[in-house]
Amino acid sequence: MKQKIRWGILSTSKIAVTKVIPAIQNSPYSLVTAIASRDPQKARTVAEKLHIDKYYGSYDELLKDPEIDAIYNPLPNSMHVPWTIKAMEAGKHVLCEKPIGINANEVGLLETISQKYSQLKVMEAFMYRFHPQWQKAYALVKSGAIGKVKTIQSFFSYFNIDPDNIRNKTDVHGGSLMDIGCYCISFARFIYHEEPIAVTGTMDIDPQLGIDRNTSAILKFLNGKTATFTCSTQMMPFQQVNILGDSGQIRLEIPVNTRPTETTKIELISKECKEEILFDPVDQYTLQADAFCKSILYDIPVPTPLKDAVGNMKVIDSIIRSSLENQMINI
Repeated sequence: MKQKIRWGILSTSKIAVTKVIPAIQNSPYSLVTAIASRDPQKARTVAEKLHIDKYYGSYDELLKDPEIDAIYNPLPNSMHVPWTIKAMEAGKHVLCEKPIGINANEVGLLETISQKYSQLKVMEAFMYRFHPQWQKAYALVKSGAIGKVKTIQSFFSYFNIDPDNIRNKTDVHGGSLMDIGCYCISFARFIYHEEPIAVTGTMDIDPQLGIDRNTSAILKFLNGKTATFTCSTQMMPFQQVNILGDSGQIRLEIPVNTRPTETTKIELISKECKEEILFDPVDQYTLQADAFCKSILYDIPVPTPLKDAVGNMKVIDSIIRSSLENQMINI
């Protein structure tokens, strides 16, 4: 059995360079072997900066490298599925950034094709699920610490009106729902451990950029449970999640962008008391890499299968349709 998984990185995107590559390099199960960019000089610059041995001037070249076991794919949304499929065809495992596709049909196609490569692991990179604060929140809910969960409220925003940023480009399927709303949907599906049965959504489209700059939605689950969220690419940066039960509440102060060098906390609130639960600094991207590598090394299922990715994308599709048709959509 190999001791370390050898990684190749598709592109020199900001998230890869500033967060994910350094995190993978800190994983005891990982070795970042190569990086690729369509700009060879950019690939070389990043490789030298991050002490990566090999660099390539095209993605195809990297996929042909026999010394690479797994690919991290942080390309624009529209390129996620095509290059994940190419990576599988080249015999590589794939950790692909969220959202893993542009619609449920495309992700369903990826799931079908992945079945032809059953020896390979493919996973959507929702790194938050590996952070101890979310593991604890899930455990508290399961234990009944806040009674029966009735609703989950999420908010996630930042401000970015740069027309050259991929998050603001319609041709690569940018926008607030795809970029950060996908987290809010995933939160609720993760905590409830079930799929919503209907959604109502409204999207505010930027007249110049063409992307949704603000999106809000209500997700309806079985037995009267709900989840609500607002996401925005043009509001003051803020994020928070509240999980509310009939006898208590769990509040996650920084549900997504936790800093690997800082302590994280969640609050457990009931009628009797308010408790802060602290977590030592961890890098959730490293924990994600650890889990993905273990699935390869020990040939076990990935923590988040592609079925989950299809489920998340179905909700996104339904919110878009709900906004266009101005009505609730059954899923």
